[in-house]
Amino acid sequence: MKKATKNRKLSLEKIDLDKFYSLDEASELVKEITTTKFDSSIDLAIRLGVDPKNANEMIRGVVSLPHGTGKSLKVLALVSPDKEDEAKKAGADYIGLDEFIDKIKNGWVDVDVIVTMPSVMPKLGPLGKVLGPRGLMPNPKTGTVTMDIGKAITDIKGGKIDFKVDKTGIIHASVGKVSFTADKIKDNANELINTIVKLKPSSLKGTYVKSISISSTMSPGIAIETKVE
Repeated sequence: MKKATKNRKLSLEKIDLDKFYSLDEASELVKEITTTKFDSSIDLAIRLGVDPKNANEMIRGVVSLPHGTGKSLKVLALVSPDKEDEAKKAGADYIGLDEFIDKIKNGWVDVDVIVTMPSVMPKLGPLGKVLGPRGLMPNPKTGTVTMDIGKAITDIKGGKIDFKVDKTGIIHASVGKVSFTADKIKDNANELINTIVKLKPSSLKGTYVKSISISSTMSPGIAIETKVE
């Protein structure tokens, strides 16, 4: 068994592993137990009582976090020439089309989000094996395939994130940084949780939200109470 580090032991001493904390308490505590020297990400893990293999229970969506993620996301806009100025004004980090498609074919994926237009999607089909596993393939459901390129980029830069339940039934998402105040962490987490709750399939029987935990990079997880069925 891997031996716990001194910092991890100190963190564990501050947590009651048998307790379910309120979101207010957990948002304060996750800052206290973080020992990294860098500005760690704060992440939520929400375990749902769904079967992702069932198309009706594949939970995915987008949410605009009120205080952003604290991350500076690099956005690539794959657009036609007439949309390049719009993408530039909105703050896209990379703008172009065929030259970037060629770069991706050669292994370049140094971006966090790709935004494109419906007419460009056929060109991205062959890149599925590269972009798919990295979660970079644009999708109309997440607002990254649109004619309103400027708004899509502005939303992403402002804190809009997409989430998707994984094959084990868990949604993982970042809701801020340790440098955020506890109130901002709570607000962001609450927005994500409420958005996921609204996506509950009408046909689902049994408990929908089974558990929620919050953690920072390398910290133990803190269990959060949930009364959502």
